[in-house]
Amino acid sequence: MPNVLATRAPAKINLTLHVLGRRADGYHDLESLVAFAATGDDLRLAPGEELRLTVSGPTAALAGTGADNLVLKAARLLAERIEGLRTGSFHLTKRLPVAAGIGGGSSDAAAALRLLARLNGLSLSHPALREAARLTGADVPVCLEPRARMMRGAGETVGPALHLPRLFAVLVNPRVPVETPAVFRALGLTPDQPLPGAAHPDLAQETGPSLLAGLTAARNDLEPPACGLEPVIRTALEQVAETEGCRLARMSGSGATVFGLYDDRPTAEAAAAAILKERPDWWVVATSLR
Repeated sequence: MPNVLATRAPAKINLTLHVLGRRADGYHDLESLVAFAATGDDLRLAPGEELRLTVSGPTAALAGTGADNLVLKAARLLAERIEGLRTGSFHLTKRLPVAAGIGGGSSDAAAALRLLARLNGLSLSHPALREAARLTGADVPVCLEPRARMMRGAGETVGPALHLPRLFAVLVNPRVPVETPAVFRALGLTPDQPLPGAAHPDLAQETGPSLLAGLTAARNDLEPPACGLEPVIRTALEQVAETEGCRLARMSGSGATVFGLYDDRPTAEAAAAAILKERPDWWVVATSLR
């Protein structure tokens, strides 16, 4: 039996998300500092003749196994660009909530491309791989090599990896799916209209207290419209902010997942336990970000 390849598909956390405005093509220009969590989904690839996907895990029922699953979409886009691409059977263990603002599907797709690259001896900088990532979804390029970095444009411009210190965090999702297009529509921007706001701080060289200060000075411009669509996001933000030792509470991406940052792992774990005690039906995870 061929060797099975495996990789983690970590949750993508938008520590910041500035919307600069809406472009003439209808997309929105963004600046976002992205980090990746120690928690995530897992993906395996058994090389074979037939490309297919099976899914298991706590959130498998929401992920789907059809052609709209981003794992299969990414694989097919790559196969269209590389003749004779070796594929096989993917198995996704789905743990992350769906439509949650933490790039679960995008990270799964990027993981599929990493496994196919490994199977076929391709570098992650291969033009066909990069194009397949871009065409699969706006967040897939930044997830290809999951390290903290700046993401700009509509997601197509990805900066170099940043050496951020490990951040201890709690991720909270109130189990309400939020569709990204609806949140952007709620911003109400017309083509070529900018969104006023302070410029994104330069956080590339920041560490420790200065990094936290810079993150606090930044924002997520999608937080107000997302909270307007789903008020429970505001409730989750308040719940996180009230935990002992929380240094910053913010929404990730287009929601509904929010995160809190803490000084150390025990404080984060205690905060997660406190939130779960109050909200046992929510998805709550203590983790670290890099």
